[in-house]
Amino acid sequence: MRLSVAFLLLSGAQAFIPAFRGHAVVTQLSNMAGDVGIPCEDECALESFPNLPPSVHPGVLSGQAMMDLLNHAKENGYAIPAVNCVSSSGINACLEAARANDAPIIVQFSSGGSQFYGGKGLDNNNYRAAIAGAVSGAFHVRTMAEQYGVPVILHTDHCSKQLLPWVDGLIAASERYFETHGEPLFSSHMIDLSEEPIEENIEICKDYLSRMDKIGLLLEMELGITGGEEDGVDNSDRPVEDLYSKPEEIHQTFEELRKVSDKFTVAAAFGNVHGVYSPGNVKLEPEILNNAQAYICDKLGDAAPANKLPVSFVFHGGSGSSVSDIQRSIGYGVIKMNIDTDTQWSFWEGIKNFEAKYHDYLQSQIGNPEGPDKPNKKYYDPRECLRAGEVNTVKRLEQSFADLKCQNILGLGKASEAKNVLGPRRGGLPV
Repeated sequence: MRLSVAFLLLSGAQAFIPAFRGHAVVTQLSNMAGDVGIPCEDECALESFPNLPPSVHPGVLSGQAMMDLLNHAKENGYAIPAVNCVSSSGINACLEAARANDAPIIVQFSSGGSQFYGGKGLDNNNYRAAIAGAVSGAFHVRTMAEQYGVPVILHTDHCSKQLLPWVDGLIAASERYFETHGEPLFSSHMIDLSEEPIEENIEICKDYLSRMDKIGLLLEMELGITGGEEDGVDNSDRPVEDLYSKPEEIHQTFEELRKVSDKFTVAAAFGNVHGVYSPGNVKLEPEILNNAQAYICDKLGDAAPANKLPVSFVFHGGSGSSVSDIQRSIGYGVIKMNIDTDTQWSFWEGIKNFEAKYHDYLQSQIGNPEGPDKPNKKYYDPRECLRAGEVNTVKRLEQSFADLKCQNILGLGKASEAKNVLGPRRGGLPV
């Protein structure tokens, strides 16, 4: 894997010198704006946020800052939306939505999404394209999260046993990034060995957690099966009992992983299904999470935390779930909910509606209802339909932030309206 150019561009003396953020001089581990010499003004220049722990800053979080944010979510009864992205447009929509809702967000890549980000024309032997695509996406997130002035956890989604070389490549990239920046490139990775025997699942996860903890990466592991189909993985025919984790299994996992580090979350199964299905076809049982927390607290005795929520849970298959199930699960320790199907639809719906609105202007390069010689370039400019997808996704994510009680978290107030007045050649949209 040839990453030398990217890392050389971002290394150097600036990585560890004091940088100005707001009115204070702070020593930062890494700052993309400072590293590459791009402007960092307004919210980008904030040292921290009014309503969050002082370690939480604009940009990608890792290590203690990430843990402080996740613990703040659990203590204050909200969960952070985690959105699968496959393009820079999707990432930008997530960042725009986060700032519009005055909230943190989790941007995540699947292996297939990473490969697409790298380009489907690139060979993916040994997961070359998936590794390069995820790294490329990581640098985009790191650059733009600061500019939008929001805290971001940069995560990778499901990684089965056969996909471990993909995550190995990403951890190696983070280890190299850490050498010059004092923090990993990513924030966290998911290892999904739920199809393996639980003892093997736990042992492999412990090995990865030991390696990851050294540079401040968090591990998300899965227990039980998430049903449905996503990113080429089809679990729609799995036995129903596989969709529900047992308290004893969650306790076993918790005890073994905390021997290594506290930087882990558990995606326990409580009937979760990828995709959207007709009402009644998915039976979520959030009480499973509550029962597991109680079981573990009983085992911990006086060492149990005051909030009685020792485990930080992840909600997979969140698209299409009822608000009542979502908010019950938050009360039982869910601090992250994955969203993919709903945002895939919202992006497509935005493009679909744009096409319907301007259909007669999109059938040829020249000729529309205004006249046979009228040009249509400003309508078929790709920026137009892509922006329509972004706007519709920002709107859909507002609902997700509300469902997750994840609004007005940062304390920044309403975002200023973007100034985009220089015309199409300088960034403005034609229509």
